[in-house]
Amino acid sequence: MRLRALLDTDALGLKLLGGEDELDRSVRGVMTTDLRDPSRYLSGGELVLTGLAWRRDADDSEPFVRLLVQSGVSALAAGEAELGSVPEDLVLACVRHRLPLFAVHESVAFATITEHVVRQVSGERAGDLAAVVDRHRRMMTSGPAGGGPDVVLDLLGTDLDLRAWVLSPTGRPVAGSKAAGPALPAEVCARLAAEHLAATRAGRRAPHRVPVAGSTYSVFPVRAGARTPQAAGVSREVRETVLSDWLLVVEADAGDWAEERLDLLYGVTQLIAVERDRRDAARTVRRRLAQEVLELVQTGAAPAEIAARLRVAAPVLLPGLGAAPHWQVVVARVEWEDGATETGPVAQSLLEEILVDPHAAGPEHSDRIAVAHTGDEAVALVPLPAVSTEHDGSETGVLADALLESVREPLSAGLDGDGRVTLGVSAAVHSAEGLRGALEEARHARRVAAARPGRVCAAGHQELASHVLLLPFVPDDVRRAFTARLLDPLRDYDRRHRAELIPTLEAFLDSDGSWTRCANRLHLHVNTLRYRVGRIEQLTGRDLSRLEDKLDFFLALRMS
Repeated sequence: MRLRALLDTDALGLKLLGGEDELDRSVRGVMTTDLRDPSRYLSGGELVLTGLAWRRDADDSEPFVRLLVQSGVSALAAGEAELGSVPEDLVLACVRHRLPLFAVHESVAFATITEHVVRQVSGERAGDLAAVVDRHRRMMTSGPAGGGPDVVLDLLGTDLDLRAWVLSPTGRPVAGSKAAGPALPAEVCARLAAEHLAATRAGRRAPHRVPVAGSTYSVFPVRAGARTPQAAGVSREVRETVLSDWLLVVEADAGDWAEERLDLLYGVTQLIAVERDRRDAARTVRRRLAQEVLELVQTGAAPAEIAARLRVAAPVLLPGLGAAPHWQVVVARVEWEDGATETGPVAQSLLEEILVDPHAAGPEHSDRIAVAHTGDEAVALVPLPAVSTEHDGSETGVLADALLESVREPLSAGLDGDGRVTLGVSAAVHSAEGLRGALEEARHARRVAAARPGRVCAAGHQELASHVLLLPFVPDDVRRAFTARLLDPLRDYDRRHRAELIPTLEAFLDSDGSWTRCANRLHLHVNTLRYRVGRIEQLTGRDLSRLEDKLDFFLALRMS
């Protein structure tokens, strides 16, 4: 029942002293107390009745109210029989803590209020149980048959007054009920997805409770067997699904829900899972096309044969497009700490989820992507209707930085301590002849990403034009020997003489060998700078006026 209903019952003799804006709070029980600290007997949602025997002076009101608020009570009702009226200090304390406060007339017994509340709450619970059973039957019979998850979410909104959304594992909105109103902010979606992935990997039982931006959300995984608690360890099954499962988000704290209502929500996840399975079945054609093209490219088939397969793929991926599109290749790899194999299907499902405009909503937007897998690697063929050039000269399409930014937070949480995801993105190509190079380019970019720290890393084709491309493929022992030979003499000298030769070398290279710019940057006289550079050359046997030696120093600093 709602607090507002108490005021509408004249027989209870209640007078509102504060908290008019909070009257829509629900009451789940009632408790009478005159203890100074009754918190250990409170579970939240109660109407607390007190005769004020705990109050000795005005200073007692603030701690008493604070304890009630921390315990999550719905309201406080104070009797007037003891003091004749409710003390002003108690009124002010309740106002400060936004706790609704009622005065109980001295002619009304607390037992009368208790009996009324218990009778109302018990009746509502019985009615709610019957309603839940009826709603469950309605949802199971009138759930979507190709209509998308929105149909089920609308039923949640109209029948249970719940704001609900379906998100991808990276936090992309897939569906939302009409009652949900405006879309959730992107940062909230990312946080919800991250918390869900982390909780699932940790084996915590769903639903997962996530407080974000002043609201509490409950997150349910959308997969078969969602009610089954995970074991303490991370199973292979969780690894295969956690990076691709959708999640149902409800703006409510499901921790205090009745079992019947939880069952209803798990039934909803099963209906949404049916929609997900339907969408995955529709991807079968696109996966097969991608697999055929990948096999042709990898086996060295003639460009004409590859072009023929692309002409078949273009209408499926971009229906209604007149001319053949440009293509990009994105390569992904998922690696687990224990070296588990056969991660290709996991990477395939993940790519199908993340290669979507993060601002696009709905389950069908990712259906314009064809993803194949081979071994522990997934390869996506991304069609582009056209390739335009921005003002800065960069091409549009899938950009590694933007892709990484949209998935890093949630996926890092889902992989923490156990695995990595690395991504490589090629430049756009416009013909079958360029597809083989695009595949190799994406694979090289992924290797560059794999050499970087972090659970989720990506690299694009733009980075392959740099000498830095060479660094990830240098064996560790060769790196150590190379950097030690060039830099250890300088480090030892700096340690003994505090000469700052290493910072001087870095600044000199960053200044392109300009004595004046480097001296100004280090706030040194040019003669002092020349002395330091001379010492560097003497200790290493190199000449910083030679391009070869400059490049060796630059690479050594980057690898150190």
